Amino acid sequence: MGLDVGDKRIGVALSDPYGILASPLTIISRQNEAVDIESIIHIVSQNQVGLIIVGLPRSMNGSLNKQAEKVKAFTQNLGKQSRVPIELRDERLSTVSARRLMQDARNKRARHDDAIAAAIILQGYLDEKH
Repeated sequence: MGLDVGDKRIGVALSDPYGILASPLTIISRQNEAVDIESIIHIVSQNQVGLIIVGLPRSMNGSLNKQAEKVKAFTQNLGKQSRVPIELRDERLSTVSARRLMQDARNKRARHDDAIAAAIILQGYLDEKH
């Protein structure tokens, strides 16, 4: 499972059972941390997820910015409540790539860029492992 954690939304993506292809699944509208984590754990349980990849939004120079610190704190809290291992992955430009893909597809009616960004994060991880 891949997560793109933002202030207002969390993009969620899943891979196929063989860990080859990532696909956007859903967008979780942020409510509060407890509800957000409960939603993620529900998806993990429903889909028998074995690993969670969370995008870490580093600055272009590689440093951790304020949003990256928020994501790290959220990920630590998620890890305390989930039995599934979690890995952080540099997500620089994943949302930009997602928006380009959507623009190329001329899919301007549905704004699912965060779920697509989560799929890009997860796909990058899957590609490195195979």
